[in-house]
Amino acid sequence: MSPLSEIRKYLESAAQSSRDDIYAIDPERLQLMGVLVDGAEAPIADHPLDDLLQALREPSVRDLLDAVPTEAAMVDISHELHAINRYFGEFRLLMVGRGSGRVLLVMRDSQAFSRHILHVLNEGANLSALISNAPGVVYQAHMSRDGAMRFLYLSDACKPLLGEEAEALIANPDIFLSLIDEEDRGAYEKNISQSAHGLSVLNWTGRFWMQAWQDTKWINLRATPRKMPDGTVMWEGIMTNITQSRREQQAIRESHEKLARLSAQLAQIKEKERLKIAQEVHDDLGGNLTAIRLGLSSMIKRLGPEQEVLLAKARQLEAIVDDTFEAAHRIASDLRPNVLELGIVAALEWQATQFVDKIGIPCEFVCNVAEVDISTDHAITLFRICQEAMSNIAKYAKASHVEVTLEASAEEIMMQVIDDGIGIAPVDRLKANAFGISGMSERAVALAGQCKVQAGRQGGTIVSVTLPLHPVKIEAAGG
Repeated sequence: MSPLSEIRKYLESAAQSSRDDIYAIDPERLQLMGVLVDGAEAPIADHPLDDLLQALREPSVRDLLDAVPTEAAMVDISHELHAINRYFGEFRLLMVGRGSGRVLLVMRDSQAFSRHILHVLNEGANLSALISNAPGVVYQAHMSRDGAMRFLYLSDACKPLLGEEAEALIANPDIFLSLIDEEDRGAYEKNISQSAHGLSVLNWTGRFWMQAWQDTKWINLRATPRKMPDGTVMWEGIMTNITQSRREQQAIRESHEKLARLSAQLAQIKEKERLKIAQEVHDDLGGNLTAIRLGLSSMIKRLGPEQEVLLAKARQLEAIVDDTFEAAHRIASDLRPNVLELGIVAALEWQATQFVDKIGIPCEFVCNVAEVDISTDHAITLFRICQEAMSNIAKYAKASHVEVTLEASAEEIMMQVIDDGIGIAPVDRLKANAFGISGMSERAVALAGQCKVQAGRQGGTIVSVTLPLHPVKIEAAGG
């Protein structure tokens, strides 16, 4: 009898079964309380439900059980549990009772399930034609109690996809394992084990080396497991070739990385230009203004009281020169803040103070070290990201409090800018004109780090930056 005929016979038998077993389970302790077989009470010891109880102990399942309203007399949670784990597809689960007296009733829903599958098979024009036109290899696999895997069935697409005849793979399962890339083999075996243990859907993608074609294929395996009466596990599923989509994804990733590197390079060039302009403003413009200021001071000293008009003009020009001095200093500081020469800790603390003075929103700076010895590129990156984040807060956040934190270890340095404002919607982070956010991310990527912009748990926005440090020298606070 072929494997597909065997499946059909099993479903027909299950669909004609007279009555399903019913299990009563304590939903709090997840312990079996009673068993009904064919309408009569049966010994609990004769019906071990280790797999079911283990599936019910999964955290996501426990959360669902705890969320069932206690005031409801009966709630059918079959559909919700099936969405979490397809293992529950062969059961119907009802939460019965109120308060502390609730009981979880579990019924094997094999009749309805089997009738549904049979309906699908019987309504199909031709099962063999359906399989032969499937976009991949339809297969049936079996795992014995000792964990040995073998194929029971592989469709005709086996040779074109895997380069091996189906009969060869059925006769020698090791051939299939040898096709999997050595780096991916461990992940495949781990996924098979997890699927068998939890009766969860197998969904694994890996690389297969095609010796005959001297090429590597990306193949996805997706299959649904079911526990057999003898304790073994059976999978029915499909293998599909996703090499083209993987290569397209890789090309897109490489394109994004290239753009990120280019953007980071442009940011570094811009910082160098800023430094150059700041130096020219300080040295050339500052020097000329100093000379003008000295000349005006000398003229004012030589003008007598009778030259009141000229004296007033000279003092007016002196005030303009002083204002120009301040403007030049401010421009140079914006282009390349002198405070960075004092270290990143002092620079961020100064920026927090400036934010309070200019914007009027309380801003707290917290750091776990007194100072961190980092490169100029690291310091500029952190400073500019903090500057951009605080600019966004001032423009859009409507915040009442801001906190800037800096933490350093021997391996990395992390900065966070946290506000309690209106927050940022996920769609806003993806807008084409969100240059500030993308710029922050690109600056971090340029130093092999990352920058994340996300909503806070209690509202507001959190900008997190993590940069690797190799090496970093840390001076203990208060030392």
